[in-house]
Amino acid sequence: MVDEAGRNLRPLTLHVPEPKYRPGDTVSFDDMVFPAAGSVARPPVDADPATMRDLPYTLIRVLDADGSAVGEWNPRLSTDRLLRILRGMMLTRIYDDRMFRAQRQGKTSFYMKCTGEEAVAVAAAEALDRDDMCFPSYRQQGLLIARDWSLVDMMCQVYSNAGDRLKGRQLPIMYSAKDAGFFSVSGNLGTQYPQAVGWAMASAAKGDTRIAASWVGEGTTAEGDFHAACTFASVFRAPVILNIVNNQWAISSFAGFAGGESTTFAARGLGYGIAALRVDGNDPLAVYAATEWAAERARTNHGATLIEHFTYRVEAHSTSDDPGAYRPADEALHFPLGDPIARLKTHLIALGEWDDARHDALRTELVAQVRDAGREAEKQGVLSGTAFNHGFETIFEDVFETMPQHLKEQSDWMAEERRVAGV
Repeated sequence: MVDEAGRNLRPLTLHVPEPKYRPGDTVSFDDMVFPAAGSVARPPVDADPATMRDLPYTLIRVLDADGSAVGEWNPRLSTDRLLRILRGMMLTRIYDDRMFRAQRQGKTSFYMKCTGEEAVAVAAAEALDRDDMCFPSYRQQGLLIARDWSLVDMMCQVYSNAGDRLKGRQLPIMYSAKDAGFFSVSGNLGTQYPQAVGWAMASAAKGDTRIAASWVGEGTTAEGDFHAACTFASVFRAPVILNIVNNQWAISSFAGFAGGESTTFAARGLGYGIAALRVDGNDPLAVYAATEWAAERARTNHGATLIEHFTYRVEAHSTSDDPGAYRPADEALHFPLGDPIARLKTHLIALGEWDDARHDALRTELVAQVRDAGREAEKQGVLSGTAFNHGFETIFEDVFETMPQHLKEQSDWMAEERRVAGV
């Protein structure tokens, strides 16, 4: 193309992100180069974000290939605490497996597993105080399990049955448990980030000591809510931890569509002046250490921390998704950071505190625990039976503390209409 000045100009083009591998391709992650475990320095919790601008571009790792915990980020946890994290991750995976089967059996309409991402929730929960407030996305069921929440209660929510405290108003897996410090899961992605920042600001304004933590996937960092939350967190130094779970894939699009080709997701924190870390999300000790560091920073009034957890979504986005349509079936097997449960198991064996026999015995115990919880929950109904049993009048309830007169009149009128109709 020649312009008015006689210059030969090439037509403008757009870059459309494309994943490296599609179904049928041979997978290799050899181009992913990670720093050695223990090689990343741990700054003081009160460090100025400007002095640690390298951390978003590296990867904090604690467990090496032999299962040893090394480096400054090693949290040096007791055996009991390590076993608690292992138990929580195993229980989360076993719970997921049962509820996935329940969906395939028609007992519920929908389910989402977090296979391979258990450390992101369970290890983080262990590093937070029990009364810190969590604002999760839809793949952090491990937070509830790590806080010993009732499996029966969780299952009843998935089944929307007579025991569902939410009365069938939330999509399955969108739990809400105020007593567990677990804010209601929302299907509108990104909303929990500004909510977490606002809650943290309120906690500070009241002179409280509790902090907030929130989780979103890497795709949600392209939402406006993410950036609004970061602005407020930065300006007011809110005592909040902002977690980004980079599991490489949204429902059918890879991380490049959210900007993952250009830079790391942790680097988003730099523009806001927020401390930012990038962590091996399949290393439970690294997740714990980063969360503990960020929590202490928030609790001592040094502001927010943005943490990118580099992990992999092993299975489908949800029971409505077929990942075989957009990625190689064996891609997860090649992901170089391994499995968080297997890595912590190896670490405990290396310490001389664990072995295969005890691991198998624990798994048998947890399978029985989940089975018994499932049977108890199913007594109160499932989708293919008589799940919903909350009464027609409940559509008018739980919105206002005191029901307004106009809703009372509507409720009474509809009750009378149903009585006349014999419904």
